Amino acid sequence: KEAVGDTCAVAVRFAASSGGPDDDQDTAEPRAVVELLADLPDLWDITVHDYSHEMGSSRFVQEGSLEATVSWVKEVTNKPVVSVGRFTSPETMLRLVRQGVIDLVGAARPSIADPFLPQKIAEGREDDIRECIGCNICFAGDQLGVPIRCTQNPAIGEEWRRGWHPEFIATKGSNSRVLVVGAGPAGLEAARALGQRGYLVTLAEATRELGGRVTRESKLPGLSEWQRVRDYRLQQIDVMPNVEVFLESDLSVDDVLEWPEHRNHPVEADHVVIATGATWRADGFGRNHPQPLTTLSQSATILTPDDVMAGRLPDGPTVIFDDDSFYMGGVIAEQVRRANVPVSVVTPENVVSAWCEYTSEQYQVQKHLLELGVEIKTAHSLLAYDGQAVTISCTHTGRQQSIKADVLIMVTARRPRDELYQDLNRRMESGVHTPFRSVRRIGDCEAPAIIAAAVHSGHRYARELDTEPDPDVPLRLE
Repeated sequence: KEAVGDTCAVAVRFAASSGGPDDDQDTAEPRAVVELLADLPDLWDITVHDYSHEMGSSRFVQEGSLEATVSWVKEVTNKPVVSVGRFTSPETMLRLVRQGVIDLVGAARPSIADPFLPQKIAEGREDDIRECIGCNICFAGDQLGVPIRCTQNPAIGEEWRRGWHPEFIATKGSNSRVLVVGAGPAGLEAARALGQRGYLVTLAEATRELGGRVTRESKLPGLSEWQRVRDYRLQQIDVMPNVEVFLESDLSVDDVLEWPEHRNHPVEADHVVIATGATWRADGFGRNHPQPLTTLSQSATILTPDDVMAGRLPDGPTVIFDDDSFYMGGVIAEQVRRANVPVSVVTPENVVSAWCEYTSEQYQVQKHLLELGVEIKTAHSLLAYDGQAVTISCTHTGRQQSIKADVLIMVTARRPRDELYQDLNRRMESGVHTPFRSVRRIGDCEAPAIIAAAVHSGHRYARELDTEPDPDVPLRLE
């Protein structure tokens, strides 16, 4: 209870269920209690007892996920009702209020992605909203006890430490012109933020599609909402007259050095930013094997997630060695299994997709794969593959066994695609005259990591261009 003037405001948080997705508890008693208390509180804050459902990832939980579960509460009370459920779109929020399901919208993760979401709705600026993608990277920071991160909002957690505002950014510090090579999450965010600062920006993408890994990964099972990372930035760039985009521009070192003449482009670049991403390795190198495996047959069919995302699906029994332990091994297994191919997932961890514990979806991943008929072999490491059978060993006992497989898919580590960056540096070190003053790499091209890290890297580059970063920032605490 909190005294407010002459009134007493009481907020009640109650686990309620009514035949919705979260229906594994008795509905009668919760309803009886709510009916008994009815109008005594000034506000009902309704949630469910299953935290993984209340704040589940978009891979398994849809927007407005608690609607069916809490819809009956308004029938038994005249007091305002607030609830959550990963509300991301203004349309869903408005519908639930108009239909009398709730009176107030609780939006934690969407407000992390965009703290100014209500203001943008009020001003009719829906296209400027950075919609939450439901990846739960924000929750992972809480679980790990590290600073919060958001895939959509790179300023989150940096407001005090670096002085970053999620909406405002300093105007350009010079009339420099910037060439960004690669339009994945890092390149798109760098181009967007540089454009917002007022720089003249050219964004060159080697393929016919923008978005890089975000575009490819959002086509995998359950990850469609991740395309918002690309779409938000493209919407912003599209209305910036100072940002120019070139597709099918696979630039070589000579192309970059001769950029003013390349494609008859009239503007020289003062700074070059390389954001060419990374590729999955097929040699077994990863956390479990610090060196490439020498026990893999040269004639064996060994694929990576890049191959699967490019449409190359196995047609025979397949083993997936998941040494990455986040979402990729699970979604690749689902993609292959949905093609009616027998799939076994081998992981050195004691559970499949172990890192998904931090995003509150590991249990759902394992349950989902088992329901699809995927065989799971935990606590086992990859030893060899001869093209017919995969040899694995128990991480606890060393006991070996074989699994017949026509195809082995490696989900281990990624290698930066930094050849262009390295070649440019070599040219510069050899004394070759360059028309630009600096060359930098960002995102996965610098250090393969999660998408949120790539977006943060691109944003940081744009923020710090033509500035003197405070060397004491890493030590600045509240």
